[in-house]
Amino acid sequence: MPYVVTDNCIRCKYTDCVEVCPVDCFYEGDNMLVIHPDECIDCGVCEPECPAEAIKPDTEPGLEKWLKLNAEYAEKWPNITVRKDPLPEAKEFDGVPNKLEAHFSEKPGEGD
Repeated sequence: MPYVVTDNCIRCKYTDCVEVCPVDCFYEGDNMLVIHPDECIDCGVCEPECPAEAIKPDTEPGLEKWLKLNAEYAEKWPNITVRKDPLPEAKEFDGVPNKLEAHFSEKPGEGD
């Protein structure tokens, strides 16, 4: 039962979670991160590190679409293992609703 990155990561992309992940299961898109569900060991150390509170255990109700999105893009985007600065607009977009529909980008990130 892995953790998943959800809507509030979009246009924020804080990477504090990446630094603490013991198995390097984060992958970087242009404007968000995802967790590879087959690599996540369900340790939970990433969840409290996310300033945007965008990381949730997949056991929470209603996260099925996020588990699917995380799995899909973890196969497409480069692995990220080092903390980077958040996006410049992170504070402005933290808490904005419906970011998936309005702001999600399928483009990969810069990688390590």
